[in-house]
Amino acid sequence: MTTTTLAALVPLLPFLGAVAGLLLGRTAPGFVRPLAVLPPLASLVLAALVAVRQGGGRAVDASTLLTPTGSVPVDLALHIDGFAALVAILVAFVATCVQIYSTGYLRDDPRYPSYAALVSLFTSAMLLVVYSGDLIVLLVGWEVMGICSYFLVGHYWGTPEARAASLKAFLVTKLGDVPFLIGLFALGTDAGSFRITRVLGAVASGGLGHPTLIALLLLAGVAGKSAQFPLHTWLPDAMAGPTPVSALIHAATMVAAGVYFTARLLPVFEASAAAMTVLAVMAAVTMLGSGLAALVQDDIKRVLAYSTIGQLGYMTGALAVGDRGAAVFHLLAHGAFKALLFLAAGAVIHAAGTNSLAAMSRMSHLRDRVPDAFWTMTVALLALAAIPPFSGFFSKESVLGAAERLATGHPGPAPGAAGWIVLVAALATALLTAAYATRLWLLAFRGRGAEAPDLPQALNSVRAGETPTRQPLTMTVVLWVLAVPSLAFGALAYRTLPGWFDGRSLAPTLLTSILGTGLAVVGGLLTYGAWQRAAARAPRVPLGAVAAHPEGDAGLVEAEAIAAHEPAYGDIAEAPDPADPGRLLLGPLYGPAAAGFHLDAVYSALFVRPVLGAASLVRFLDREVVDTYVRGAAALPRLLGAAVRRAQTGNVQTYVSALLAGTVVLTVAVLLVASGA
Repeated sequence: MTTTTLAALVPLLPFLGAVAGLLLGRTAPGFVRPLAVLPPLASLVLAALVAVRQGGGRAVDASTLLTPTGSVPVDLALHIDGFAALVAILVAFVATCVQIYSTGYLRDDPRYPSYAALVSLFTSAMLLVVYSGDLIVLLVGWEVMGICSYFLVGHYWGTPEARAASLKAFLVTKLGDVPFLIGLFALGTDAGSFRITRVLGAVASGGLGHPTLIALLLLAGVAGKSAQFPLHTWLPDAMAGPTPVSALIHAATMVAAGVYFTARLLPVFEASAAAMTVLAVMAAVTMLGSGLAALVQDDIKRVLAYSTIGQLGYMTGALAVGDRGAAVFHLLAHGAFKALLFLAAGAVIHAAGTNSLAAMSRMSHLRDRVPDAFWTMTVALLALAAIPPFSGFFSKESVLGAAERLATGHPGPAPGAAGWIVLVAALATALLTAAYATRLWLLAFRGRGAEAPDLPQALNSVRAGETPTRQPLTMTVVLWVLAVPSLAFGALAYRTLPGWFDGRSLAPTLLTSILGTGLAVVGGLLTYGAWQRAAARAPRVPLGAVAAHPEGDAGLVEAEAIAAHEPAYGDIAEAPDPADPGRLLLGPLYGPAAAGFHLDAVYSALFVRPVLGAASLVRFLDREVVDTYVRGAAALPRLLGAAVRRAQTGNVQTYVSALLAGTVVLTVAVLLVASGA
């Protein structure tokens, strides 16, 4: 079988699995789980074979004319270089882990068949984006992911939070997709083709007439899809969806698509110094803002959501200094440990019966309920904080090293100022990342107070020689599988990946390694000190709502926890907890950071209210002005009809009399006219 055929099957198999799952979900439910797991697993094997054959060498290109469209044709094309080959493995690997995990997490969910089919379709769409060699075909996968995210984020449609989050995710990403679509058409028109190879050839030869405009239009779509400032606000709210969906979106699909697209078309952005500067500023603001916000969130998944936004900021920062190898390296490493963080968080939420860190901080021995989640999440948090030798250290240091080289005067495709902007923001974010990772670990696993739900029964199980965890085996096995790359991928990959990418070194540099690791240690120690000082205040505040059903479906517990948070604490994002170390660390910034710096309120004032006002005006004009004219135009015919209706009595004698009278009148008129003549 040729490499092209294998590559075509990689996105096709999950698509066929999605269709089969939807068709057989009701008639043959026993096939749903195999159809959910086997297609992405097969795609993973095939993607690995494609990567082995490609080997980081010459790109695999194949195409056929999809449809004649005039001067700029649309081709069904594949373009598989080292970036595409490795990212496809990540997507298929994470999707397989998510599908296996979901068989246990949503084992009693009546909507599991449609959920599994949508996850498979989501996976297929991302793989289409990764392998596509034509921008219009890439756009198809790009938009299908948006539709799938709408349904998956709203899976718990019974809760108002999920309904609002799904709509917000769809609308905010579409806000970026409109200029993105215009930018794609402008790029294809300038280059004379939508084929990626020809577009890059046109850029190399200076064939783009409006590089800055095109790059900025494309950046709008990237900001929306990859949740970068200012279009990042949908991602924290999307945590109202099931935890496995969060893992898939954050680790390997939707938010990764924008970074991957920018990496693939980086020469287009490098053609404009202004666009690269804008990209650097966007990355810096995203990193710093998300780090501050993550430090105060009460929902454990919202902490991880803001973490994703910040880590994506690292990737866009690497792109802003012209090093797409460092960006994709961090994308690969982040995909493993972020999937692990979310899936472990799902196990913790199931055991604790809540998503609230304030409530978990008042539960003792929660880590004893979920030892697998405790140890694997500890590994993932160390990787997130970029502590050596975990994978996040090597990938994050490659970003810092790239920014340092540009900032210190090494020649590059971006202005030196962009290097300084990214470097300073990335170092500050390293401190914030370690701080909120430490806070999450302390609040979740070092709680003090009442025992975690069902802990006595769990301890009795231990004494009887049974396992203390009540999570299904499919959930715990996946956690340990993901822990392996979270620990070892960076150290094993930083020497070999340059051969797959652009050949630039990804090895950590001494200065940035010392600064980054030192700041991470400082952030962790500061948070630990603040936690110790604030812990004495914990008993003053009750736990809040905890819906614990350790024997029940994990998805049901999560849905109840999401619905209970706002009624218990008055806000979906924070809790009035005086024992939160984030309050001591941020001081007056705590409130604005918890509210996401009120960006939603700003957007409501700038966009939502004017649109609603315009809609009200249009409704008034339609009802009171247009309808008035329509009613007025109908009034005269209605009056004439009423007059004619009065003459229709149904009496034959009346009709004959009227006929005779009319005849007489006509006769007299004729005679008068004749006599006058």
